[in-house]
Amino acid sequence: MAPVAMRTAAQSLSGAKPVSFWLDDPDKPAPQPALTGDERCDLLVVGGGYSGLWTALLAKERDPGRDVVLIEGHEVGWAASGRNGGFCAASLTHGLGNGIARWPGELAKLEELGERNLDAIEAAVAAYGIDCDFERTGEIDVATEPHQLAELKEMYEEARKLGFTGLELLDRDQVRAEVDSPTFLGGLFDRRGVALLHPAKLAWGLKRACLGLGVRIYEHTRGLDLVAAGAGMAVRTPYGRVFARRLALGTNIFPSLVKRVRPYTVPVYDYALMTEPLTEEQLASIGWKNRQGLGDSANQFHYFRLSADNRILWGGYDAVYPFGGKLSADMDHRPETYLKLAEHFFRCFPQLEGVNFSHAWGGAIDTCSRFSAFFGTAHAGKVAYAAGYTGLGVGSTRFGADVMLDLLDGERTERTELEMVRSKPMPFPPEPFAWAGIGITKWSLARSDDNGGRRNLWLKAMDKLGLGFDS
Repeated sequence: MAPVAMRTAAQSLSGAKPVSFWLDDPDKPAPQPALTGDERCDLLVVGGGYSGLWTALLAKERDPGRDVVLIEGHEVGWAASGRNGGFCAASLTHGLGNGIARWPGELAKLEELGERNLDAIEAAVAAYGIDCDFERTGEIDVATEPHQLAELKEMYEEARKLGFTGLELLDRDQVRAEVDSPTFLGGLFDRRGVALLHPAKLAWGLKRACLGLGVRIYEHTRGLDLVAAGAGMAVRTPYGRVFARRLALGTNIFPSLVKRVRPYTVPVYDYALMTEPLTEEQLASIGWKNRQGLGDSANQFHYFRLSADNRILWGGYDAVYPFGGKLSADMDHRPETYLKLAEHFFRCFPQLEGVNFSHAWGGAIDTCSRFSAFFGTAHAGKVAYAAGYTGLGVGSTRFGADVMLDLLDGERTERTELEMVRSKPMPFPPEPFAWAGIGITKWSLARSDDNGGRRNLWLKAMDKLGLGFDS
C-alpha cells in the first residue's frame, strides 16, 4: 500500500475511543448490587452474558414458580455480549458448510431448529419491549477473489441439493447493486437467516426482562468455586455463597467451574472499528440501501454492517491467541490490528476516504475445535454447561440455554437427542503444543488466502481430523 494511503488510515484512527461502541452509552443501566451473605434458590445461573440471561429468562418462562438467581463477575453484557458485531444468525452450526461437514444426517433438523430459534428471539424482543435495533435484513457472504466465487457457487449448489432454498447467488453486478465495493466479485445472500441488532441493548433488555419475572441478579459477583452441598450444589463468591438445587454455567471463555471442561475452549481475541456516522452522500456513494450484514469469504475474514445511526462496524481478520490461553485486559486493544483493519476498510470502500473511526475495541471469543457450541452435565446431572460458540453466539446462545434447561430437567427432547448435543469436540492440547498448532494453522490459513484457496498438507490433515481454528 502506498505511504499516503497508510497515513490516511492512521489518521482515521486518531480520535477513536478505546471502548466498545455498543457499551459506550449514557443510557447504560446501573449494575445490580453484589451478593453479600448467603442465598438459596432452585436454579443458579453463572454468567451474565447472553448464555446466562437466556437461561434465566427461559427457566422462568417454563416454570414461573422456579426461584432463579443469576450472578455475574463484572456487569451484564460487559464481555463478548457487548463487544460483538451484532449479527444474530439462525445457524447453530457456524454456517451451513460446517454443518454439512460435521452433522450431515441431522442438518435438516439443525436448520429447522435454528430458524425456530431466531424466530423466538424476534418474538421475545417484541414481547418484552427490548429496544435493541433488531432488523432482520439478512447477510451477504461476498467473494473478493476468484476462488472464493467458485466456493460460494459450490456452497449454493450443495444447499440446493439438500433442499435448502433460502440462499440467492449474486454475480458481480448484482452484489454491487446491493453494496458497491470495487473488491466485490459476487456473493451469496441469505435474506432471512440473519438479523442485525445492538448487542449491548439486547443484553440489557434481557436483564430487565429477567428482573421483571423475578430473577435475582447480582453483578460484580464472581463465582470462585463449585462444591456439592447436600442434595444440591454451592458456589462461593467473594462475599457469600449461593446454594442451589441445579446450576447452569454460561461462563463461556472464562474458566469453567467444571475444570474438566476447560481444555475444550481457547480464547481468541477479535477486534473491531466503528466509523463516525456517514452522511447521506457518503452512504449513497456505496449504495448500501437495504442494511444487510456482510462478510467476506477469506479464511481471515472481515464482517461489516451498518448501525442504526449509519455508522459502519468493520471487524475481524486478525484472530489472536495468547500463549497459555490467558485472559488479559491488555489484549483488549491492539493498535497494529486497528491500523490493519483501517487499511483494509479503505481498500474495500475507497469512496469513503476521509471518514474517521470513532471507536476501536477488542475482546475474547470462546473458540472450540469444531467451531460450534458443545454441551454437557456434571455432578450427577445437577450442573449443565454450554460453551464454544466461536463468535456466532448472539443467536445460538438461546438454543444453548434451552439445551441446558432440558439437561437439568432430565428431559429427552428433540434437542437432547441431537448428535451435536450428545457429542464433544476434540480438546485442545496442552502448551506449548496448543500455541505451536494454532500458530501453524493461522500461518497456513493466511497462505491459503494468498494462494487461491489451496490448502496445504497441515490444513488437509486438520480437515480430516475435524479440527481447526477460527474467530
